[in-house]
Amino acid sequence: VPERPTLGSTDYAFEMAISNIRYGEGVTKEIGMDLQNLGARRICLMTDKNLSKLPPVNAVLNSLAKYGINFQIYDNVHVEPTDQSFLDAIQFARKGEFDAYVAVGGGSVIDTCKAANLYAASPSSEFLDYVNAPIGKGKPVTVPLKPLIAVPTTSGTGSETTGVAIFDFKELKVKTGIASRAIKPTLGIIDPLHTLSMPERIVANSGFDVLCHALESYTALPYHQRSPCPSNPIERPAYQGSNPISDVWALHALRIVAKYLKRAIRNPEDHEARANMHLASAFAGIGFGNAGVHLCHGMSYPISGLVKTYKPKDYNVDHSLVPHGLSVVLTSPAVFAFTAQIHPERHLEAAEILGADIRTARIKDAGLILADTLRKFLFDLNVDDGLAAIGYSKADIPALVKGTLPQERVTKLSPRPQTEEDLSALFEASMKLY
Repeated sequence: VPERPTLGSTDYAFEMAISNIRYGEGVTKEIGMDLQNLGARRICLMTDKNLSKLPPVNAVLNSLAKYGINFQIYDNVHVEPTDQSFLDAIQFARKGEFDAYVAVGGGSVIDTCKAANLYAASPSSEFLDYVNAPIGKGKPVTVPLKPLIAVPTTSGTGSETTGVAIFDFKELKVKTGIASRAIKPTLGIIDPLHTLSMPERIVANSGFDVLCHALESYTALPYHQRSPCPSNPIERPAYQGSNPISDVWALHALRIVAKYLKRAIRNPEDHEARANMHLASAFAGIGFGNAGVHLCHGMSYPISGLVKTYKPKDYNVDHSLVPHGLSVVLTSPAVFAFTAQIHPERHLEAAEILGADIRTARIKDAGLILADTLRKFLFDLNVDDGLAAIGYSKADIPALVKGTLPQERVTKLSPRPQTEEDLSALFEASMKLY
């Protein structure tokens, strides 16, 4: 048998890791039974202040009460979490000595709960131990975690299926995160009834996250071109590059977005569209949770982290905020025009799924065709006209580039390597979309 590649060469394998998923209208009522089946005695229920008054949290509370489950609520989750808001939740989890967790909310809540579970299970660890390099030490997780049941209330992050938790690192004004298969939820409860309380812009912005998850994971560097090859499987990253299994999920999610996103945004009574977008979020999560994302996400983190005064419609927050899905999608036309030199046929296929007529298209125009298709899609949905419309100018480009450089976990998965000059040009091209 020939020796396996030595450290330093490219990888030769990929792994699929996803949470168990349960889907169905009203399936939230089963959570109390799940916790009974796990033999859980002390539950931590995490959510945020807005959601704590809404039907999804009520449905969970009713199920816990019905099955006599002992729980404590933590509702101080920060929308777009920070290192400090993670630390506050971690402190609560360490004090509570919980034996299971339930997260009810969007990606912010689920990601916060993943971090709380991890650091409560590893009380001697310092915060930066598990944070992605180069900002943190990126240590592999070797401690056993408690069961975590995730109940998504938005249709975007796919966080119920992934081993990733993202936060704003305030000191550096940059987003980073923790990535490990060990932190993925035990079970994702995908209940389409929870999407009915989502306002229009939250449906739109979370849907844009699904769109970019699908596009980025399908066009990412192939897994067998990613280096270095790990010397031990525990060191193989959660984000491994595009691979034949992730491709299936990414394309399927993209088709659902093309068919249902506009309907879900425009008509809150369209249960079929909202239910399908809720599933699409999980499908794209299965895809990108193993393949990874690349430049739209890498560039989005400083766009969110350096926000000045922008406050989005439909978000009940007391601080400036660029919603994650919006920060991701605003650079998408420029990014895919740039990456399409590599695997143009995949970019053209994506454009066709999103509605482009490619019968007479030339393969070398794939990037421009996909970029134009995305612009039209965003224009139809009243998306802000580029980074300038959310408060950025050309003077901010050096800071935006500086904030993108540490995001190597994702930027290195771009099929086309990029220089600082390339990133500057991409931010400049994203200042205005239409």
